[in-house]
Amino acid sequence: MNRPPAEPGEGTVMTVRLTLLCAAAPEERDVRFGDVHLDERALRRARAVAATVAAALPEGASCRTAPSERCRRTAQALGWDAPVVEPSLRDLDLGDWRGRTLDEVASSDSAGLAAWMTDPAAAPHGGESVAEACGRVAAWLDALPPDAGRVLTVVEQAVARAAVLRALDAPLSSFWRVDVPPLCAVRLTGRSGRWNLRMGVPGTGVLGEDG
Repeated sequence: MNRPPAEPGEGTVMTVRLTLLCAAAPEERDVRFGDVHLDERALRRARAVAATVAAALPEGASCRTAPSERCRRTAQALGWDAPVVEPSLRDLDLGDWRGRTLDEVASSDSAGLAAWMTDPAAAPHGGESVAEACGRVAAWLDALPPDAGRVLTVVEQAVARAAVLRALDAPLSSFWRVDVPPLCAVRLTGRSGRWNLRMGVPGTGVLGEDG
């Protein structure tokens, strides 16, 4: 006897295709912790990849952004209209270190900086530890509904790192070993509570192709 087509979730397994695009960054010698203002050069670089990003987005794809100025302006440079702001994808909260350079923190609190770089549970700045930030990002990933389809989000470097660790079930101590340059794309596929890291295909631009 013929049966009607299965509804989503009834006999079918749906795949979420998530691309995390690391926000553009200014070229400054003394980059400060926290949200940063994007200079015109950084915005030009974001506009330069806009066509590639747009070409990879099918109709109905969901465009989202972290709440920082840097991420929102990157999304604007890409030509996105009113992307959904995701508070859970905010940057690592650096507490008292916000607005200070790495050299300034190293001079005033070298022990705290060393602890922060080696102990995921440490928060010497009074803000959020690496472990807490990774847990927040992992919870957001795992809360995406199975029918989310294709999602493209502009995020901070720390969020992209946390997402990679969740996908690979890597130890939190690996956080600082994940290098995510500005405008680099991290591509994940999720199905049945499991995430996979998908590498880009050479010659296909910032986003690669889906297989």
